[in-house]
Amino acid sequence: MSESPVTRATLLLRLRDANDHEAWSDFLRDYGPMLYRFVRSRGLQDADAADIVQDVFRRVGSAIGRLEYDKEKGGFRSWLFTITRNRLYTYFEKRKKTGPSGNDTAQLELLSQAADDRNELSEQWELEHLRSLAAIAMKTVEENSDPKTWSAFRITAVEGRSAAEAAKELSMSTGAIYVAKSRVTARLRAEIQRLEQEEETR
Repeated sequence: MSESPVTRATLLLRLRDANDHEAWSDFLRDYGPMLYRFVRSRGLQDADAADIVQDVFRRVGSAIGRLEYDKEKGGFRSWLFTITRNRLYTYFEKRKKTGPSGNDTAQLELLSQAADDRNELSEQWELEHLRSLAAIAMKTVEENSDPKTWSAFRITAVEGRSAAEAAKELSMSTGAIYVAKSRVTARLRAEIQRLEQEEETR
C-alpha cells in the first residue's frame, strides 16, 4: 500500500475505530518491527519480546480513543514509548521476584527513570523510531520515483557500490547517477521530516 500524505496523516486518527482493519494492518506493519527490536534490545528472548509487543498493541487499541495531543507532553511517539516502557517495567518486576539477574536490576533502574531523561533507553527508542520512519519513507519514495532514479540510489547508497558501477549497469552517465542519488536522498529526508511532524501532532 502506498503511504500517501493523506493516508499517513489520518492513520493514527483512524485507529480509534477498532473495525478499521486496514488502518490497524498499516499500524502493525509500520510499528511492529520497531517495537520488537526495541524490546529485544532490553535482553528479552524472542517469545517474551513477541508477547510484550502484542500486549503493547492491545493497550494502544484500548486507550487510543482517549489519547489527547498535548504539545508539552509530546505526541504519539512519546505516548507509545510510555506504554512500552511501563510494560517492560512490569515484566522485569515479575522476573525480579522469581530470581533476579544483574540485567534485570539494571533494566529496572533504567526503566524507572523519568521518560524525558536522555539515557540509553530513550536513545535506543529514538534510534529504532528513526529506522522505522526511514523504512516507511523509503517505500513511499521508491513508489513515487522513476525506476532508474531509484535504482541509481539503491546501488550507490544502499548497496555501497560505486557510481561507475551503477552507471554501467543502468546505462547512465556517472553525473546522472550522482544527481539521482542526491535527489532521492533529499526526498527521503523530506519524507522522514513529514512523517515525524504528522506523528507528533496526532
